[in-house]
Amino acid sequence: MKAIKKSLTEEEYLYLDFSHQTKGCIFPLHTSVTLFLLSYCDCNIFKICLVVTKDVNTDSSLLRDDLIQDVEIQIISRQELPPIVQNCCLPAVVERSDNFCRAGLAVVLRHIIQKSYEADPLKKELLELLGFKKTCLKACAEVSQWTRLCELTIPLAIENFLRESSDQPPTIPVEILELEKKLSEPVRVHNDDKLRRQKLKQQKADGVGPPLTKGKAKSKVHTQETSEELDSSSESLELKVAFSKLTVQEEPATTNREPSHIRKAKASDLPPLEHVFAEGLYFTLADIVLLPCIHHFLVIICKKFSEKLVEFPLLASWYQRIQEVPRVKTAASKCGIQFLHLPKLLTISTEQCPNLSEVPGVEEHSDPLFIGGPRPTMAKLMEKGIEVMFSPHPCPTWTVDWNVLPAAVSPKEGKMSSDRALRKQQQLNNLVYVVTNQAKPGDRIVDFCSGGGHVGIVLAHMLPSCQVTLIENKELSLIRAKKRSDELGLSNIWFIQANMEYFTGMFNIGVALHACGVATDMVIEHCIKTRASFVTCPCCYGFIQNTSKFNFPKSEQFKKTLSYKEHMILCRFADQTAVQLPPQRRLIGKQCMCLVDLDRARAAEECGYSVQVISMEPESCSPKNNMIVGVPI
Repeated sequence: MKAIKKSLTEEEYLYLDFSHQTKGCIFPLHTSVTLFLLSYCDCNIFKICLVVTKDVNTDSSLLRDDLIQDVEIQIISRQELPPIVQNCCLPAVVERSDNFCRAGLAVVLRHIIQKSYEADPLKKELLELLGFKKTCLKACAEVSQWTRLCELTIPLAIENFLRESSDQPPTIPVEILELEKKLSEPVRVHNDDKLRRQKLKQQKADGVGPPLTKGKAKSKVHTQETSEELDSSSESLELKVAFSKLTVQEEPATTNREPSHIRKAKASDLPPLEHVFAEGLYFTLADIVLLPCIHHFLVIICKKFSEKLVEFPLLASWYQRIQEVPRVKTAASKCGIQFLHLPKLLTISTEQCPNLSEVPGVEEHSDPLFIGGPRPTMAKLMEKGIEVMFSPHPCPTWTVDWNVLPAAVSPKEGKMSSDRALRKQQQLNNLVYVVTNQAKPGDRIVDFCSGGGHVGIVLAHMLPSCQVTLIENKELSLIRAKKRSDELGLSNIWFIQANMEYFTGMFNIGVALHACGVATDMVIEHCIKTRASFVTCPCCYGFIQNTSKFNFPKSEQFKKTLSYKEHMILCRFADQTAVQLPPQRRLIGKQCMCLVDLDRARAAEECGYSVQVISMEPESCSPKNNMIVGVPI
């Protein structure tokens, strides 16, 4: 690789976990994936450190020679990590200043791509890895099932599979079945209607397309013979479009106007686009993440259980196709990955693949007693003695003396109107009062979902004897917060760009202002696990839903009274508190909001906390003006 010069002030360290290695693979797989991306990007701008535990004995020369050629590495123990990184899951990237850390696979990989492009702007194809609108794997794993599948569950499932595989036929990881199923689904891409009409025209020209129907959509299930007939023609358009991106060309355009019967065809009559790569037509970061994982899965399958290969025709096709991407084979070779030559498999429908039916889905259980609307639900709660109830505000007139604070502390420094800045100050008055009255010298305070740092920066300035950590998934927001902190010269503040589950440090108080949907529940859960106090202001109740971690209602008291659907009615109406709504509707919204937060409070009380639901003062400071304050007993 060509070394790219960087000034010392810009130097960044990349820390990767190391547990063990086999031929062509360093474990955990997150490390193999990261090294593969570095190789693909021809990136040599990070100082790479492999982090080992005390009982791991490895030969650094072997690692250099066999697995990560041309890349300088350093092997260190976890005790040698910078303090900020010791509070995070790896992989992680830290700037030389040691107070700004990026942690977690997706965040780190996106950063590597961005820095590689900045180092060499001629490599525009690298930005294409970030997908349409640069959003590939940007949504955090807590809210995006696709990010969670790529970033967490597939690497972990395959690590377990490799560890447990023996001479007995293996249990195929459910996550692999999910991926195979996803590859069978029609592709949704920007401007796909235009592409689907091109595909229909191509099929008509080849004489293999289905006849256009009048008012009746064509069946989604094809016979195997039809799939084979369409294989060459359907792939030609998708592949041409896909590989045009890889060679930085324009997508193929039709030179003549489409025939009338093609232009007027109903959307239901247009053929679906088929997957070329993991996310659809285009090669993205998701393919980079999946390749090392799927490669090692297929190595075991081919070596010991080759008869199982027929169950994954789409995955096998993807594996073969990805090798055609420029630079993939070179990057893989540098990382010790020797591609397999798989036999050509017939594509079979999902009905012919028995394992796909085993993939669990989220089922909505019917409730014959369910009655829609918030009033029946609230009446049902009242019958059980559960009513809207707020704890008194501890000091409704208290305020930060904003006039004596440096300008960079105030939210007015941000890009917002004066009215919004005033409301933000009023919100901060409420949270800062509670936190400053709980905090003791030496306490660690975490501002979850920190955004631009409005809460964390005020706390760091007012509590110089406490360590304040800002955790935020959005990079630009955190960069703005760091800039404000640097202007103030704060030395007791850390910035971590990561999903909150990647933060593993101990702390005393967790705070979150307007954490959306289940993010509030994640903050409370994080605090409970650490036995920390929490001060949260929820938001976006309509986004609340069952996840891999949470089921609603949460408390035993509410579970005995409400079904999931009834609880979702409360969540939906809890968002109807905007000032422009009729007063009666806003009142119902406020009551629903309190009941949802009361369920959260009861659940925390069941975990040994004293919890209060408080309405912020003045109530006009925000339509979402509840505070949930919890202290471990």
